[in-house]
Amino acid sequence: MDSGFALYLGRHTLETTMLLCAPILITCIVVGVIVTLVQAVTSIRDMTLSIVPKLLAAGIVAIMFSGWSLQVLVKFTTEIFGYIQTIGQ
Repeated sequence: MDSGFALYLGRHTLETTMLLCAPILITCIVVGVIVTLVQAVTSIRDMTLSIVPKLLAAGIVAIMFSGWSLQVLVKFTTEIFGYIQTIGQ
């Protein structure tokens, strides 16, 4: 295993992590902006009003994308174990 391969594995790991986190993070950002705009328009300053919608949206998105996330994670894990197997030989 050379340094180029180690850099490839690190980059691939970070790309997979970002890919898996992106749907939930984007949803939380969008919901946060919408809630902030509603709070600014109505002058409501309740902290639970900004947290609860984000938690609900993140939970719904996590359930909706769970199958896809599992497929990506299984593919990544299979690839990593394949590399481990070839290095061990």
